[in-house]
Amino acid sequence: MNIGSKGEKTRADIVGCANRLFYELGYEATSFSDIVDASGLYRGNIYHYFKSKEDILRAVVEQRLVEFRTLLTQWDKAHTNPKARLLAFVDMITGHQSELVEYGCPIGSLNTELGKDRRDLQLAARALFDLFRDWLAVCFVALGRGAEAKTMALHLLGRAQGIAVIAHVYQDKCLLKRETDQLEVWIRQL
Repeated sequence: MNIGSKGEKTRADIVGCANRLFYELGYEATSFSDIVDASGLYRGNIYHYFKSKEDILRAVVEQRLVEFRTLLTQWDKAHTNPKARLLAFVDMITGHQSELVEYGCPIGSLNTELGKDRRDLQLAARALFDLFRDWLAVCFVALGRGAEAKTMALHLLGRAQGIAVIAHVYQDKCLLKRETDQLEVWIRQL
């Protein structure tokens, strides 16, 4: 996003603060006041951009979607081989191992939390998973796995989420690395 005006920058700063807090603390544990404090703005200034914490969450999801679409486009341009694209996905996991071990997966954690009692918001956040699922399926189609592409995409997404959860539970970077190494072997053997 090209942030041109002061208002666009302020809005982006609010979304950035909320994104970090939602990831590190969780959506429910983050209060509107926490967002106000982290942003350094007055509450009234934030209300100018967002009327509720739910509105901020929707903006966070939209911002994450923009960032992930950009990332997937970069991978598509950088790697003509679909296996290399799948490996880039796995590399993303290892590239964020410290955060994953500390806080879990930002997409998985958010969806799990919202799915318990905020199903309306979880449906919006699920778009993050849908984006990766669909992109992974395209990669599997390109590998000649058309009939099973969606199933394989969900398998890879599920393995990645499982790795993030277990590495977080045990606070174990070595476990994360071992498991992602196994995913890489599986991809190379396709």
